[in-house]
Amino acid sequence: MIDKDYLLAVCRQYDLPLTEKQAEQLDRYAQLLVEWNEKINLTAITEPKEIVIKHFVDSLLLTKAVDLAEGASLIDVGTGAGFPSVPVKILRPDLDLNLLDSLNKRLVFLQELCTDLGLQAKYIHARAEDGGKDKKYREKFDFACARAVASLRNLSEYCLPFIKIGGAFVALKGPDWKEELAEAKNAIGTMGGKVEAVQEFTLPDESRRAILLIRKNSQTPPQFPRTAAKMTKKPIL
Repeated sequence: MIDKDYLLAVCRQYDLPLTEKQAEQLDRYAQLLVEWNEKINLTAITEPKEIVIKHFVDSLLLTKAVDLAEGASLIDVGTGAGFPSVPVKILRPDLDLNLLDSLNKRLVFLQELCTDLGLQAKYIHARAEDGGKDKKYREKFDFACARAVASLRNLSEYCLPFIKIGGAFVALKGPDWKEELAEAKNAIGTMGGKVEAVQEFTLPDESRRAILLIRKNSQTPPQFPRTAAKMTKKPIL
């Protein structure tokens, strides 16, 4: 499916310690992604080289931007087809992976995928605003990540409630991250977070990425997160 030698060569460029076995797992991931994509809408990216760059390498760069402690718990909020967290789990099988999505069909795909690849994960079928208020999940994770099209302001409200004090939200964003961050600063603070670091990367196709590390320093007030409609109607400015 994918050119494993190309994947390994690109990973070397970014000092990502991917093994031959892990490259084989990502190859199988690509195969299943394309197969399942014919049944349910998982991704618009199906060309092998684009999958390598825009899904796999893009996701794996999270490990360059964040120091994930051995065995750390990670929740991927609105995980979709498993990006960025499933490639990260392939590279770091020690992580305690939790996949949250509102669409059960996607979780069925992810369960099939992880079983096929021999990966351990937990699956949470919920909207982010409901999961973030559930006592089972609220402030229970070391890290939350999201690689989603929602604005950073809304993502912060969705993701920071899941994180323990001292943990962090990792946001994977595109080239407009500075504008998004300026808009999101008050929301981040309201949720108990503070931006600790930003790392910028350029992918092999010249597209620009930024990974923001937002540290959780205090508890999120109990009224958050709100629904998307309420965020739109009354944004935190």
